[in-house]
Amino acid sequence: MPPANLIVFCEAGGASPFIDWFGALPNHAKDKVTVRLRRLRELGHELRRPEADYLRDGIWELRASIRGVHYRVLYFFHGRVAAVMAQGLVKERRVPDREIEIAVRRKALFEADPQRHTREEIR
Repeated sequence: MPPANLIVFCEAGGASPFIDWFGALPNHAKDKVTVRLRRLRELGHELRRPEADYLRDGIWELRASIRGVHYRVLYFFHGRVAAVMAQGLVKERRVPDREIEIAVRRKALFEADPQRHTREEIR
């Protein structure tokens, strides 16, 4: 399986929920999430628990935990070669259905017009 390109989703107005969330993280959390992103890039569809897990409706979670705080990046795949970062969150017991629904909506928007909803590729 080839490595996956990592793409950041953006709203039609240009806002990027993932970039906003990631930018507000403490440095130690950014480091841990960055390690997970690298692993996702390396393994793509083959990345599994404990680093990633399938939620539902084509939405996956990238999992990073530090000192009891559970950071999650919700993402989806675009074809076989790209993973699209929809948003990030801090969860308690489980990822809220509301957050998954937002990611599902973003996935549909992206699929309808990938160019309009691509902010940048993560390097």
